[in-house]
Amino acid sequence: MSLPQHLSKHFKGVLFGGNWSDSNYKDQLADVDWKMATSKVAGPNTIAQLVYHATYYLPHIVNVLEGGPLKARDKYSWETPDIQSEADWQALLDSVWVDAERLIDLTGKLPEATLWADFSDPKYGNHFSNLNGIIEHLHYHLGQIVLLKKLVRR
Repeated sequence: MSLPQHLSKHFKGVLFGGNWSDSNYKDQLADVDWKMATSKVAGPNTIAQLVYHATYYLPHIVNVLEGGPLKARDKYSWETPDIQSEADWQALLDSVWVDAERLIDLTGKLPEATLWADFSDPKYGNHFSNLNGIIEHLHYHLGQIVLLKKLVRR
């Protein structure tokens, strides 16, 4: 298995399952409704805010992998859409799953040499460090989501 395929596998694991931690976004969010997702129980963030923030870069990375510029900005990664209904919550999740599938597919097809090339601009480092960093970021916030779920249910 090539390194891009390994990265793709790690994206799939944290987002849809099959990783060594046996925890992933799809399973953890399957039983979360919009009221749970928007409940503030501990700290400054809700489950919905963490989901939006953790996955904010997925469509932007897809754009770069498809040859476009990086248009994401950190300051926008916390601007969670207003969620006032189950339909709003499901729309957010649906967009995450679509972006995730596209990212998984594109990452697995990358030529290995691309991993060591600049990611959009030299100031952002190479593709590998960006892709690996996003995987780490997803795991980090998944842990917070799991803890918030437990607190919301208490």
